[in-house]
Amino acid sequence: MKLLNIDYIPGKEIEALGIVKGTIVQSKNVGRDFMAGMKTIVGGEVAGYTEMINEARQIATKRMVDEAESMGADAVINIRYGSSSVMQSAAEVVAYGTAVKIISDNK
Repeated sequence: MKLLNIDYIPGKEIEALGIVKGTIVQSKNVGRDFMAGMKTIVGGEVAGYTEMINEARQIATKRMVDEAESMGADAVINIRYGSSSVMQSAAEVVAYGTAVKIISDNK
């Protein structure tokens, strides 16, 4: 599955199949919360949260790809990511884009 954050596939004619998305709500664990609290005192990256968000982004992307595959797509274009705090200890990550079918080469 080709994944692009542009709205076309260079050299290909495509047919849009529809919007696809993947989403996950990921919660923090107590250990990460404690270490994050300590990190805010001294500053710097909170690696545990970075790992959590990266993992959530991967899961959301996979769910988006699964939805595109179920539609018969060859690619997802114009991919975007978003995140928001759902509650104090959980964040939502969403991946979305347009599922497309490659119908010919433009060469």
